[in-house]
Amino acid sequence: MPALETTALTRRFGDLVAVDALDLTVEEGEVFGFLGPNGAGKSTTINVLLGFLDPSDGSATVLGHDATRESRAVRQRTGLLPEGFGVYENLTGREHVRSAIETKGVDDDPDALIDRVGLDPDDARRAAGDYSKGMQQRLALAIALVGDPDLLILDEPSSGLDPKGAKLLRNIVREEADRGATVFFSSHVLGQVEQVCDRVGIMHDGRMTAVDTIDNLRDRIDAESVIDAEVESIPDTDPITAVDGVRDVTVQAGSLRIACTRPDAKMPALRVLDDATVVTDITIEDASLEALFEEYTENGGDGADADPPAQRAAPTAGGDAA
Repeated sequence: MPALETTALTRRFGDLVAVDALDLTVEEGEVFGFLGPNGAGKSTTINVLLGFLDPSDGSATVLGHDATRESRAVRQRTGLLPEGFGVYENLTGREHVRSAIETKGVDDDPDALIDRVGLDPDDARRAAGDYSKGMQQRLALAIALVGDPDLLILDEPSSGLDPKGAKLLRNIVREEADRGATVFFSSHVLGQVEQVCDRVGIMHDGRMTAVDTIDNLRDRIDAESVIDAEVESIPDTDPITAVDGVRDVTVQAGSLRIACTRPDAKMPALRVLDDATVVTDITIEDASLEALFEEYTENGGDGADADPPAQRAAPTAGGDAA
C-alpha cells in the first residue's frame, strides 16, 4: 500500500480554502519533494497528515492509518523535523534526544544519533538554548530519526545548515530511503530537493499543479536546454539551427552554444553537429528546478507572496513526533 495517500483532501479556514481537493499518492521508499510558494497549503497539508488538523472534506491515509482517527499511530511511526523547531533552552541536546527515545519506547543510542547528524559531543552535553540555528536543525534531525521511522517528514530541514551540514542531510535522506523509509521533503532550497528527490509535487493556491519526476516536468513544459560543445573546427551552423526545437546557435572561441526549446531536440542537434565536425567535449544544462517551479507557480497563477492570515494561525506540527 502507499505510504501516504490523500483523496479530495480539503481544508478550509472560514472562507479561505487552504487545501483544495488534493489527490496525492506517495509510495513506500520514495523521496518525495513537496514544493510551493508561501501560502500554497504545504504546512496545512502536513498538519492534516499528522492529525493536528482535521480535514474539512476528503481523507488522508498515512502508513495504512486514517490520519484523523488514528493520528497517534501515525505519529508513532513517523519522524518529524518541523519548520521552526524550538528547543527546551535548559535541556542539553543529548537530553532532547534521550527524551524522544523514551517517548517512543525504543532503545536507540542517543550518542550514535548525535554523531550521525554531525552534532559535536561536547555541544550535545550543554544547554540547547545556546545553540546556533544550524545546531538546532541537526538536533531536530537526530530526534526525527529516533526509532527508525517508516516515514520521515522534513519541513525546511536545511534551514540554517552550512554546505557541510546540507550535504550530510542529503546523505541521511538517501540512507533512510535505502533502508525502506519514505521521506516527505518540503523545502524552499530547490537545489537540495533536486539532488535527493525521486519525484516532486508543486502546490499553488491550495491545489497541486504538477506531480512527476523532474525530468518529466521539464518535458511537459518544453523547458529549454543548453548544449555547450567544444569542437576542433567551427562548422556551418545553419544545419544545426534548422533542427526542429533549436532556438539559437552561438559561436564562441572553439565552441558552440546550442539553445534548445524542447528536450527532445538535443540529440538531433548533436547528431548534426557530430556529422559536421569533431566534438571534443559536451556539457548540457537542463532547466533548473527553480525554473520549473516558476513555470508551475508564477506563470500558472498569481503566486502568493505570504501565508494568508488564517493559515498562519493554524496549529503547527511542533514537538517530537510521538
